[in-house]
Amino acid sequence: MNSTRLQLFLFLQMTLFFTTMSIAEAAPANSKLFREYIGAEGVGVTFSDVPIDSRVEFHFILSFAIDYTTSSRPKPTNGNFNVFWDTENLSPSHVSAIKARHRNAKVALSLGGDTVAGKPANFTPTSINSWVRNAIASIVQITKEYKLDGIDIDYEHFNTDPNTFAECIGRLFFYLKQNKVVSFTSIAPYDDDSVQPYYLALWRKYGNLIDYVNFQFYAYDKDTSITQFMKYFGTQSSNYKGGKVLVSFGTDNSGGLSPENGFFEACARLKNQGNLHGIFIWSADDSKNAHFRYEKQSQSLLAT
Repeated sequence: MNSTRLQLFLFLQMTLFFTTMSIAEAAPANSKLFREYIGAEGVGVTFSDVPIDSRVEFHFILSFAIDYTTSSRPKPTNGNFNVFWDTENLSPSHVSAIKARHRNAKVALSLGGDTVAGKPANFTPTSINSWVRNAIASIVQITKEYKLDGIDIDYEHFNTDPNTFAECIGRLFFYLKQNKVVSFTSIAPYDDDSVQPYYLALWRKYGNLIDYVNFQFYAYDKDTSITQFMKYFGTQSSNYKGGKVLVSFGTDNSGGLSPENGFFEACARLKNQGNLHGIFIWSADDSKNAHFRYEKQSQSLLAT
């Protein structure tokens, strides 16, 4: 399909779609969804290393595919994505094997991330139409090769405005869902004035295409208390109204409310309120040395 026909197809389909759908206003209920990012740090972690509780819905999120070249000095490629995760230990055959072994396991890929070759991985589209066209082609190819189920957006640096970001990602999500390339989508914002406006612009226009909000609560200060955490959750649930906002922590010594300081107590409170929509962890790479202690605890809480 040439670029003009693709643009016309997207316009007509999106017009029809948005005249019949709107963001759900009702708050989601408790969920047994557990998600974990994997593969960004090259430490040799594998899918089979991570314990999977059969009672939960489990999503691995491969980290990352980035629209940069794979050279020693990576440069932006305007939507032509390359795989940057640990392909030796997280290959297409590994994806097939873990999904065959655990029927409750699905695998997604995440786009963007914080850095590439130690420098910021900037979202740098040449234009909306060209970025979307290139992204569709490259993401479809990667998704088919790895037999992936979903896509996550984790850009944290931007060389464009919020509306352009919203249009690029929104149109990509629309195509991937409309053509059943993926079955679920998510975004991974955090509370920073240089990041959050981009995701809020995306949510306001394309929120009905987004299944999960992987909010990075570990980007808050390390001394976050349970009370503060609950307040943060309320604020972000309001920002992404009607969305499934997942709670999170990092096993990389990052910030937020840690398991040691009451994370699971906060989860229990949310669960009692009917507001525990899922848990995700950054990341399996960092959890390996501790034998995935908190992955086990998180899944047990969700399952019971």
